[in-house]
Amino acid sequence: MSGPLRRRAARAVARFDSAVERRVDRVRGNPHLDRVMYAASALGDFSLIWHLVSATRALAPDRRPEHAVRVAAVLAVESALVNGPIKNLFRRHRPAWEQERPRRLRRPRTTSFPSGHASAAMTAAGVLAERDPLGPLYYALGAVVASSRVYVKIHHPSDVVAGALLGVALARIARRVWPLPDAGRAR
Repeated sequence: MSGPLRRRAARAVARFDSAVERRVDRVRGNPHLDRVMYAASALGDFSLIWHLVSATRALAPDRRPEHAVRVAAVLAVESALVNGPIKNLFRRHRPAWEQERPRRLRRPRTTSFPSGHASAAMTAAGVLAERDPLGPLYYALGAVVASSRVYVKIHHPSDVVAGALLGVALARIARRVWPLPDAGRAR
């Protein structure tokens, strides 16, 4: 990408981030939203929420424990890729937060771009949703976890969008590489 094109793209991303941040600032600090968003962000740490969901699902009569192993393995690969080489390519700083936070929050050691929470959320939702009528619920939960990172100001909005898109792509790859067994054999 040429210098002028790169600068235009950077300005467009900065405008997008600023516009979304202004909108989130209007609701940030609401005690009810704080509770939900800080909890979602914390549950997204180390993909805890996705491991809990997949372990619970593995107990269902139409599922097997291998399904939880599949989700865990896919998330391990996603985390290694996103928090390793992909974040190292960008090294973007996290947003500044000057005031005291209303709730405790773990501060990540990795760089900001892309959001690992958003990537893991959409990867997990995509894998969990395969042949599951609760699929839309997994994506909704993933959206809450991903957007919580903007609300708690750990990520720029563009980090979350990029992480979510990356997660969708990784889920599609995972479903091709490691498909669920045929429905008749899955029981």
